[in-house]
Amino acid sequence: MRKDFGVKTYIYPQPVLIIATYDENSIPNAMNAAWGGISEEDQITICISPDHKTTKNILLNKAFTVSSATKKYVSECDYFGIESGNKGINKIDKAKMHITKSKFVNAPLIDELPLALECELISYDEQSCILKGEIINVSIDESILNENNKVDINKFEPISFDPINLKYLLVKDVVGNAFKDGIKIK
Repeated sequence: MRKDFGVKTYIYPQPVLIIATYDENSIPNAMNAAWGGISEEDQITICISPDHKTTKNILLNKAFTVSSATKKYVSECDYFGIESGNKGINKIDKAKMHITKSKFVNAPLIDELPLALECELISYDEQSCILKGEIINVSIDESILNENNKVDINKFEPISFDPINLKYLLVKDVVGNAFKDGIKIK
């Protein structure tokens, strides 16, 4: 028997997205966002409210990066979500993370987070809080690649957000083969 909970943000898995930007003084900033995903082959859509420093930075520079949070840096990635960039704190320095300027967009790559989308702003709607970005490049650190230059999930160790229990979960085990396992039912 099912139990009704009304309107909630209960969907699994929810990504832990770390959005990085530069401010008006080229100081890097990062925030943690869970409500987002790929919306076209070359686009990402994220729900982000207008009061975030990150939103202001994106509107200023028309660029941002989106990294997947990892098990190794769960504390730092959580910190990016609980500290406000509007306070003038350099969250990157406080978390002891390092950045490299993207070669493709005017935004920072966080060195410790091995997979990042480098994006240019397509649109932002303040009423719905919907940010759309065009993916200009995907940058992946070689440390998480296998011998076929594909991401090795066990080296990468991305995490997801559990919105019901307020936990971070490790994304790890392979349970099937996409576009293959369902053929037996067809």
